[in-house]
Amino acid sequence: MTASAATRTIRIASRKSQLALVQTHWVRDTLQAAYPEITFEIETMSTQGDNILDVALAKIGDKGLFTKELEVGMLANQTDFAVHSLKDLPTKLPEGLMLSCITERENPADALVVHEKHKDKLLETLPAGAVIGTSSLRRLAQLRHHYPHLEFKDVRGNLNTRLAKLDEGQYDAIILAVAGLERLGMPERVHQVIPAEVSLHAVGQGALGIECRSDDPETQAVLKAIEHLPTTYRCLAERSFLRSLEGGCQVPIGVNTVIEGETLTLKGMVAKLDGSVMIKDEVSGAATDCEALGIELATKLRAQGATEILEEIFQTVGRDN
Repeated sequence: MTASAATRTIRIASRKSQLALVQTHWVRDTLQAAYPEITFEIETMSTQGDNILDVALAKIGDKGLFTKELEVGMLANQTDFAVHSLKDLPTKLPEGLMLSCITERENPADALVVHEKHKDKLLETLPAGAVIGTSSLRRLAQLRHHYPHLEFKDVRGNLNTRLAKLDEGQYDAIILAVAGLERLGMPERVHQVIPAEVSLHAVGQGALGIECRSDDPETQAVLKAIEHLPTTYRCLAERSFLRSLEGGCQVPIGVNTVIEGETLTLKGMVAKLDGSVMIKDEVSGAATDCEALGIELATKLRAQGATEILEEIFQTVGRDN
């Protein structure tokens, strides 16, 4: 590292939500321990996704919904890098920015969180007509496919807001990410970890993505301290798959990745919004060929009808998703 890098102040962009700040503080503290000579400062800001809470995510559009304001700050040299939940980071980034680092993944699975009156129930034993809250079209399509007798209702707000709505009785259960609950110190709210056979997770779920300027090699070098290579291979495969399908976070596309030895296996899913049709397949190959594997799987699913499913969805919710 150069002398200028060793004495510089690095400014970190973060959303203001509790979960975002927990994640950003972890990044700052880990980097501070690795580089005590550098000063790390956190700059918080609200994004469009934080501010619009009365409209379903799928109707707002997805490009930069939780990232654009942070990216504008970096491009204006107000901050040096941004901490994102990787699942919120679009697969195509603005010119001048790059995905510099991916951290070690927490459990990427979805979690069932139930109202007290259903504490003796699992997803498969909830009564017909039970109202499940989720703002994710991916979760919605898969759960409709497996449990058509359940009712589904959009739920917005940060994690604590969603839990409060559940506890007030607005929902019988809600679906959240296991990783988010664990990061906020609420693992006890995970009533059931939903198996991948029922719900493939979102691209990048459970990992943090660090975005920075492409022309800032000093910051990129600092960020290597928190990079986790196996997670990086898994998530790059997932993001390549999503990019190749031209899908966004608000499209019913799910994934699951595993690395055994040097082999990466990527599973992927595309489904109709009503859950009536679901296409799944998988590919395996060298982990170092992760992005090529994503393209290969997308090609396989397109050959099985994924293109037609996605075109129908784009007509319904818009191509920005």
